[in-house]
Amino acid sequence: MTTKFRLNSVTLFTTEGEVHYDFTSDLTVLAGPTGVGKTTLLEMIKFGFGGNALIAPVATEYVQDVSLDVTIGHSRLRLTRGIDSEKRDVVRVIDLVLQERLADHRVTGGPPSLNSLLMSTLGLPDDMKAAARGGTSTKAGARISFADIFSFLYIPQSEINRDIASSKDQYLDPKRKAVFELLFGLTDADVLAMRSKLNTLSGDLANAERETKTVLEFLRASNMTGQEEAIRAYESAQAEQVAAQAERDALLQEIDPITDRETQVLRDLLSEAERSLANARSDVVALTRQHREYQLERRRVQTDVDRLMRMRDAGARLAEIEFVACPRCMQSLRERDVPTSSCRLCLQPDPVTGDVDLDQYEIRQLAAQLDEMVEQLSIIDQQVGMTIQAVEDREDLVHKLSEDLDLRTSERVTPRLQAFTDASDRLASARAEQQHLELVLRQWDRVNDLTAVEDSKREERDRTKAAIGRAEAEMTARRSEILDDLNDEFSTTVTELGIPGVKSAGIHRTNYLPLLNGQRFDTVSKGGGIVTATQVAYWTSLLSVALRQRDTPYPAFVMIDSPRLALNTAESLAAALYRRIVTQSDANQGKVQFIVADNELPDEYRRGFSEIVFDYDQPTVSTIHHPGRNAVEPLVKPAAE
Repeated sequence: MTTKFRLNSVTLFTTEGEVHYDFTSDLTVLAGPTGVGKTTLLEMIKFGFGGNALIAPVATEYVQDVSLDVTIGHSRLRLTRGIDSEKRDVVRVIDLVLQERLADHRVTGGPPSLNSLLMSTLGLPDDMKAAARGGTSTKAGARISFADIFSFLYIPQSEINRDIASSKDQYLDPKRKAVFELLFGLTDADVLAMRSKLNTLSGDLANAERETKTVLEFLRASNMTGQEEAIRAYESAQAEQVAAQAERDALLQEIDPITDRETQVLRDLLSEAERSLANARSDVVALTRQHREYQLERRRVQTDVDRLMRMRDAGARLAEIEFVACPRCMQSLRERDVPTSSCRLCLQPDPVTGDVDLDQYEIRQLAAQLDEMVEQLSIIDQQVGMTIQAVEDREDLVHKLSEDLDLRTSERVTPRLQAFTDASDRLASARAEQQHLELVLRQWDRVNDLTAVEDSKREERDRTKAAIGRAEAEMTARRSEILDDLNDEFSTTVTELGIPGVKSAGIHRTNYLPLLNGQRFDTVSKGGGIVTATQVAYWTSLLSVALRQRDTPYPAFVMIDSPRLALNTAESLAAALYRRIVTQSDANQGKVQFIVADNELPDEYRRGFSEIVFDYDQPTVSTIHHPGRNAVEPLVKPAAE
């Protein structure tokens, strides 16, 4: 039988107080003109279940929380969700059966997750995925959530005269089909998991085949037609390496320097001569640096001597000058009263005599330093000459000793150098060939591994496909029974409603959408009253068949927004739609719940349901003043047929 799904009440916590609505009847109609908030209330119900809803400005500005009292299966819960953007991800949950507060559940992420909680109350796993079928998809599919189930329970105003369960959205099509099959028991979590696995296995197999093809193309480019050929070539390269290494070692042994006593003495003398030459060259460098430093110091001292001599000369020259005018302001000094023995310019005691002895002492000291430096430079020059001569002597000795050693070894080494070079080249070539062949063999190993993966994935895919086939075969009879029942129920309902222009109706066997006159519904009409009437016929037919079955988890709940939206003056069709809803509600008292929001209702059926009437003085959010008809801006703009 169907799963019990009932909305017991809705409470809106606003800035001006609470607004509460009870839904105790099997059929409740929210009636009132456009703009009083009917759609706002239904969207707030969707929002309370964790859905993405159209939140009206009045709700955003004045409503703080929306709280739902719901019965799902054997559970009765109160779900309270904040409107504020910073709080809306958290839902407060109270178990009304046990009368205890549960942990706050999250709309996104978690745990605990509101989606997992609601799916479990429906008796469904929360990790099911809807994989695409019958194509080349390699994706596991999108996760089936409570929002996907709710799309079978709520027909929003935005879709009432346009589309059925977002069937025009190809991305959502696999989930819509999977939910249909789940709710009618035509599939289960195991089959859905196998379908997801089948797609991922197909993707893995395609990747392995693609990689195998790439590796084989590389091997063809390397001129290796087969793995056996590569192995033989590798073994040949190994043998060539061993032979070249042996020949090279033998030649190296033959051309080792002669190690008799005279040769060893020559080698020792050569080593000693080379060390002595290096030391002599180092001495030349050190003496040259020392000579440069003495030269710099000598120039510095000579500069000081020249400075002192210039000072003495300047003083002697200036002492003979008798100033008659100030050199600064050019005023005459002839009439100036100057004290005896004073300078005419500065009036200081005159003459100022320098310390001649001191100046001469300093000059003598500097001159002595200069003489000492000249002597040191002469000594360094002699040492440099001697060291350079020593370098030349040692270079001659090294050259002579090297010639003697070359003469003793040339007869043994020179004839074998070319053979040694040839052997080294063959050895290097053999090693390079081995490295290349090792890469080729690794690629062949990769081919073998990929082939094994291909075989494994292919076998697993075939087993999974067979398991799906067996599971579907077991459901063939049930599938035929339910689809036949749905087809008959929908056809009868469409006939009873009298939808204009429709001569025949049925349900498609694979996409489960309505067929009108043998065509998909949205090709017969792009929108308006025909689609609206088809919606009511479709969803009530699904619910009727689900109620007749004893083992379907289909939630017995339908919430419809504005079925008369596009009917205009089609009063007879509007009456037929409500007659269908009332009849189904009366036939299944206590088992189903219908909530319908609409503008105008047929008078003859007003006694067949519970009615909550709204107007601009008493809107759905009654604690907030409504600005009136002229200020109405609907959440969803109606589309004409």
